[in-house]
Amino acid sequence: MEGSTPRPPRPRAAPPSVGAVTLTPVPGVGIARAGDDLGLVVADALSRAGLEPAPGDVLVVASKLVSRCEGRFVRLPTVEPTADALALADRVQADPRLVTLVLRESVGVSRAVPGALIVRHRLGFVSANAGIDLSNARPGGAEDGSPEGPDDDPWALLLPADPDASAARLREALAARFGTAPGVIVSDSLGRPFRLGSMGTAIGVAGLVALWDHRGRADLFGRPLEHTETAIADQIACAADLVAGQADEGRPVILVRGLLLPPGEGRSADLLRPLDRDLYA
Repeated sequence: MEGSTPRPPRPRAAPPSVGAVTLTPVPGVGIARAGDDLGLVVADALSRAGLEPAPGDVLVVASKLVSRCEGRFVRLPTVEPTADALALADRVQADPRLVTLVLRESVGVSRAVPGALIVRHRLGFVSANAGIDLSNARPGGAEDGSPEGPDDDPWALLLPADPDASAARLREALAARFGTAPGVIVSDSLGRPFRLGSMGTAIGVAGLVALWDHRGRADLFGRPLEHTETAIADQIACAADLVAGQADEGRPVILVRGLLLPPGEGRSADLLRPLDRDLYA
């Protein structure tokens, strides 16, 4: 949505040259466990598949894979609900232990109605349940009797603590392994105001521009664009989401080739609407 307050243009390069874009799932990633080296997990899978990164490639990595490697698991029976969470859980008809985790991961509540708890995550974006996931959230090993908890214990998986830093570390690891540093996007499925359904969204970015500024370019009739900016990292994450899937597909890493983006160093915060211009918070 166009803002009413003009902002200075961001640094711009030439528009991206888009050729034949391919989105390839990287097979054999497997189910990561807490403490696994994300760079090694992804690099080994790429090598086994013969998909070594080339200049201009972008890897889209599901936040759940990152969170699993970083050990962002919480066993719900260990969570002691707070008084605020108990009251809010009654209002939204949710597990008070989950609501306690949501409040821990958030800086404010945007909407709270039966069946929906929308919050502003501490990373800055607005989402349901602070992006905390209960599906595919069991730590590797718990199903075979490891000391991490009984089989029937419910688990929650939090988002990575710093997705931009996670993306940067993965990019550095891939550069060290292959001699080429692809762009990296950490993606999560988020909902949107006024629209049903979730879509892939970039919550971590390294090695590419996150927000593409078109202001000052001319349209087909020579009129200069005044407000147009493209959330290019979100667009890439959304396209990759079509291939990655949402359930039991097991495709958490997607190699995107052919975008031919010019070099840039964006971050996920570039995609956040400033609070004084956020009409949906």
